[in-house]
Amino acid sequence: MLIPWQSLNEETLTNLIEHFVLREGTDYGAEEKSLADKVEDVRRQLQRAEAVLVFSELHETVNIMPANQFNTAAMEADPSTDTTVD
Repeated sequence: MLIPWQSLNEETLTNLIEHFVLREGTDYGAEEKSLADKVEDVRRQLQRAEAVLVFSELHETVNIMPANQFNTAAMEADPSTDTTVD
C-alpha cells in the first residue's frame, strides 16, 4: 500500500528516510556524501515521484522504493492491477 509522503509530519518523514539510507549501505563512489545529503537526495526523489513510500501489511514495515519498481511489483502480485495510464 502506498503512503503519501505529504501526509507525514516532517520529523516522521525525516526519520523514515534516515532509517532507509542507513540500512541501505549504498556506495556513492569516490565522493562520499553526508547523511544529510543522502536524506535530501531521497526527499527530492519522493517529491518528484521517482520514489514512493510503501507499507507492507504482511510485514508491518515501511520501505522506500523506486516508483517504477513498485508498479512492477504490484503487477507481478496482481496482474489485474494495471497501474499504467493510457
